[in-house]
Amino acid sequence: MSRRRYVARGVPGGYRIWDNAGRRWWGDHYELCPDDLLTELNGAARPDRITALLRRYRSLKR
Repeated sequence: MSRRRYVARGVPGGYRIWDNAGRRWWGDHYELCPDDLLTELNGAARPDRITALLRRYRSLKR
């Protein structure tokens, strides 16, 4: 099994997405683990689906 490019890492107050290839943080800080977003980023990576998931997780922060 190959290494996943994007992984969720626990940080104080929630989760952040780490990009293994770019070796940097990707996206926002999330209070809940963004499992659906990680699956999409590591899978098909459809831009419309990623945008919808980002909006969903952003709305959960409010």
